[in-house]
Amino acid sequence: MRPLIAGTRILCSISKNLAAPIHKYKAAISRPLPHPFLLNAPRRLLLMGSSFSTSTTNQTNCKMSTSTNPPVQKSDDEWRAILSPEQFRVLRACGTEPPNSGTHSHHTSPGVYTCVGCGAPLYTSTSKFDSGCGWPAFFESVPGAINRREDGALGMRRTEITCANCGGHLGHVFKGEGFGGAADERHCVNSVSLKFKGD
Repeated sequence: MRPLIAGTRILCSISKNLAAPIHKYKAAISRPLPHPFLLNAPRRLLLMGSSFSTSTTNQTNCKMSTSTNPPVQKSDDEWRAILSPEQFRVLRACGTEPPNSGTHSHHTSPGVYTCVGCGAPLYTSTSKFDSGCGWPAFFESVPGAINRREDGALGMRRTEITCANCGGHLGHVFKGEGFGGAADERHCVNSVSLKFKGD
């Protein structure tokens, strides 16, 4: 019986507040509304964040991912000497190229995709598929070619993938999206981090 009385009291206090004179809310009503673009800004940011498969730049996380001591190690100056500025930003600073901007996004020739930094084979063309995400997608890597690390950047749970030979940031792997493959994985890789060698 007591919970019913408490519930009745709550309902009464809600109805009293709803019946409050309109002048109490006049300030809120007469305020100009924000621009529609600003009203949808949080949703836009969420959608933008989810459309990117890799973080834009996160030096702290990137340094952690290369702390596994890969066989090929170079200083930042040495990497800058062999990589373009965009390649360095993606591979060494965990950047992301814009979607649909890479040369390998819709590439279908038979061959092997290697790391642009060190030349290690990473993916075969037989494991490549079109996921519609704007970046090259693969079901699986060459065995032992990549390392994985949990990445919580941008408030999302993802698994970062790096070249096992040089530690270069490649992108992220996502599981359970239904694209197929034995492990039901999508390796979403920055095109700029890959070099293609045809058969």
